[in-house]
Amino acid sequence: MPDGGVRRLRVRVARHLGWARRQGVGRLIEEDQLDPRERRRLAAARQAWVRDHPGVAPGAQAVFLVGVQRSGTNMLVRGFETSPAFDVCNENDRRAFERFRLRPLPEIRALVERSGHRWMLFKPLAESHRTVELLEHLGTPTPPRAIWAYREVDGRVRSAVAKFGPNNLLALRAIAAGHTQRRISVEGPSREMIELIREGLSDESLAWIRSLDLDALDAEAGAAVFWCVRNARYFELGLHERADVILSSYDRMIADPDAAMRPLCAFLRVGFDPSLVAHVQRRAKPDARPLTLPAAIRARCDELGERLDRAEREKAAAAG
Repeated sequence: MPDGGVRRLRVRVARHLGWARRQGVGRLIEEDQLDPRERRRLAAARQAWVRDHPGVAPGAQAVFLVGVQRSGTNMLVRGFETSPAFDVCNENDRRAFERFRLRPLPEIRALVERSGHRWMLFKPLAESHRTVELLEHLGTPTPPRAIWAYREVDGRVRSAVAKFGPNNLLALRAIAAGHTQRRISVEGPSREMIELIREGLSDESLAWIRSLDLDALDAEAGAAVFWCVRNARYFELGLHERADVILSSYDRMIADPDAAMRPLCAFLRVGFDPSLVAHVQRRAKPDARPLTLPAAIRARCDELGERLDRAEREKAAAAG
């Protein structure tokens, strides 16, 4: 293995050990789908589905699951994976990804066109800013669709800080200072990830980040700023005006899984099945107090959160 590959492997192992220490090995295995028995079972079910449906012409519909990390995307993936009509390419699937980036679109198009499944789900979270490009330039016979997953800011921030520590803040500091060429720490954001985050920022968001005193912010405030600039892309890209994009609210999903999943199924023309949400633990919104964030950041996040919730209700109603 080349020296660069060895270094990346060491960093990856160190990062996963850190996550295991903070969240527990069981949680890590569940979230990152590391259980080989479950992976084999799902693969066998997908293969059997293709074998049992010889009349399905090759060429799936691509579905891009985008949004912000720690917003319930793993929960959605686990649900769609229960349907063997879906072939799922998570961020660690080398068929479609290399170091969190989608492979070139001709390769993705070839994957989709060779598929014997009805849907092929990709999760390019780090490249959510490319959603319009993915929808308009994939070039598959069946046009692709996209699901933008989001979560209310306080819950997402708590989850992100619990798993990634101050990484969101460290990345924003590096971007504001123009430093994207070196790793900040072993568990910190990689150069590639910092470059991806910078690539996905609008000029307005970059100007806002540079106007902030990032050195005075704590990890939670940094994660809130990250939540805001990433979710703002949903509107900046005009995705709220597109019929081929729908929103998925984590908070609505855990409050009423059936009601939240049905619009997604209607949007994708997937028959609803309770197994799609059987793994979702129904629970009310946590009673935890809102985070103490700087007033300007809190106001900007709350305004965007209300706008996302309105758009989600509108999209769900339109899906039927």
